[in-house]
Amino acid sequence: MALEAGRAVVALESTVIAHGLPYPANIEIAHAMEATIRAEGAVPATIGIHDGKIIIGMNEDEIELLAIMEHVRKVSRRDLAFTLATGDWGATTVAGTMLCAHMAGIRFFATGGIGGVHRGAETSMDISADLQELSQTPVLVTCAGAKSILDLNLTLEYLETHGVPVIGWQCDEFPAFYVAQSGLPLSQRLDDVATLARLARIQWQCGLHGIIVACPIPSEHAMEAAPLEQAIEAALRNAQQQGIRGAALTPYVLSQVAQTTTGESIEANKALLINNARWAARFAQAYATQ
Repeated sequence: MALEAGRAVVALESTVIAHGLPYPANIEIAHAMEATIRAEGAVPATIGIHDGKIIIGMNEDEIELLAIMEHVRKVSRRDLAFTLATGDWGATTVAGTMLCAHMAGIRFFATGGIGGVHRGAETSMDISADLQELSQTPVLVTCAGAKSILDLNLTLEYLETHGVPVIGWQCDEFPAFYVAQSGLPLSQRLDDVATLARLARIQWQCGLHGIIVACPIPSEHAMEAAPLEQAIEAALRNAQQQGIRGAALTPYVLSQVAQTTTGESIEANKALLINNARWAARFAQAYATQ
């Protein structure tokens, strides 16, 4: 086993395959992220659930089946035992993947963007379980910030309140998923892999929990903020009119934005996912060799 051999392992979520991207982009990015991690000398471990078991490192057939299957359960912490008990197929969210990775002894995880505080949460109380998981599970999450459809300012406030460090990776502002800059400054920035690995080790030696490393989308793939915001606002209005909320909201809005931007957001999503996988592998390698 890679962990027993002391190798660097990077967890990958499966909701991006089952719910985040349409076919065939979902299968393409799943394979591309795994290949990127292997090219850096680390071991990818895509996490999913099937037949009453947590799969740590889905094989190619399992990934391809998940990519085309309908009605796959979206699994966060609250859904884990239910999905295992029923034997259903489950795709793990950021929170679900963190939890399963921690149970398996995996410290590093690459995703696209974390969930967060939704717009209008002051009345809806719609706050992603990802944030709570970060405050209690010792896994480093490499991401392009939080999804642009969220209230990013309140998301950062929540993370600060719950003691979750948000490290700007070679940047001074919180990235906004498809957009490299949100206008929201970060108080902590790092530029070298060795220091980041040392920070992670100290964090966990102190008994502290999750870490966010926020990597901006590569500039050549970043979207323009203004038209993207218009697409998001239109999608959120449509969702409200149709009564779409809860776990169904984010996949719906991302799908609507992809249609409005004629696929530009899908290409941006793929680029940031691969970039995050590359850096997560480098962080895991540095941690394993310190």
